[in-house]
Amino acid sequence: MRNVRSIAGLLRDERGSAAVEFSVVVPIMLTLFFGVVEFSSGIAVDRKVTLVARTLSDLTSQSSCVTQTDLDGFLATGKAIMAPYSTTPLVSTVSQVYVDDNLDAKVKWSKGSAPRGNDSTVSIPAGLKVKGTYLIMAEVEYLYVPVGIGYVMKANINLKEQTYTRPRQSASVVFKTSSCA
Repeated sequence: MRNVRSIAGLLRDERGSAAVEFSVVVPIMLTLFFGVVEFSSGIAVDRKVTLVARTLSDLTSQSSCVTQTDLDGFLATGKAIMAPYSTTPLVSTVSQVYVDDNLDAKVKWSKGSAPRGNDSTVSIPAGLKVKGTYLIMAEVEYLYVPVGIGYVMKANINLKEQTYTRPRQSASVVFKTSSCA
């Protein structure tokens, strides 16, 4: 009978229940917290990748002629946009594309981290295929590594963006090895 009373007393005793509840809830809350931090950081980096692509195509399309120095400056601006994130995984390329009479898009010049070959064919959206026109195409890739060392998001994410703009000052943007005069 005494053992039954002891067991019944233990079942009614609520001391320490808060500690047990805390130990169950804390891991769940910490996982949610770190997941939100990693997810938010990933969205911020993705947004910056989009901004870099838009900036590269926009700056290039505002010129009628560019040199390697000009493009180096545009690419440096793209790297500055990525702050405070690392620019090491950033791969950015600016190309001029010509749409020929067959509606094939051919690269006329390409500069950056991963330049395309001259006269190589690229795929562009159908709405941009206008015979005899030029486009500035900016391509940006970034390998996002989660900040929390993969506690919640275990895989790296390859972010990509392509942006197209039409030249503004002339029919095409000429690339020159020497100065534009």
